[in-house]
Amino acid sequence: MEALDFRYLLLEYYKKLRLSENEVMVILMIDHLLEQKNTLITPDLLSLKMNISSKELDKILVSLLERDLIVYDMGKKVKVSLKSLHKKLYETFQVALSKEQESLVSEKKAAYLKNIYEVFEKQLNRTLSPLEFSMIGEWVNDGFDDETIIRALNEALSKGKKTIRSVDRILVQYKAKEDMEKTGMSNVKEVWDDDMESLLEVAKAKWIDD
Repeated sequence: MEALDFRYLLLEYYKKLRLSENEVMVILMIDHLLEQKNTLITPDLLSLKMNISSKELDKILVSLLERDLIVYDMGKKVKVSLKSLHKKLYETFQVALSKEQESLVSEKKAAYLKNIYEVFEKQLNRTLSPLEFSMIGEWVNDGFDDETIIRALNEALSKGKKTIRSVDRILVQYKAKEDMEKTGMSNVKEVWDDDMESLLEVAKAKWIDD
């Protein structure tokens, strides 16, 4: 938290905290005065540095106090603290960063899936079934990127195999090999059975006309 610039976070997220521009300027001035070792900051002191009246500054400080954005520490020496605001800004930053990362992951996953679907349908020369779309989605959720999945498809086709099961088997082998190289052991095992393959064969059939 200390590594993040307070002023940057304030200017970046003050709108999310519903701060007015005047309130932001007051906070920046408080921060400036605190750096100069001024601990007890009053409307009168702020008015010496700002083009805002003491009366208006008093209203702003009361509003900031009510929203727990500034705090008066009543210890041995009364002083103003911006720690609660620092915390709120950091929490807002974390939420924004998390959403941004989720968005990037979602966009990346969508791009992977689009590429994989197109290659599979072109290579297999048919439309994929809903169950096959779902299976490909599971591969991506398991951490396989589009290049790895397409490589597994090409390997299966080179062996004359044209089923999703054959591609899944190759991906399982890739994963087991990767685990062995990293840890010397692997718990990965094939989860397909004859019933699943039969279900996929049924799912490939067109149930309605185009």
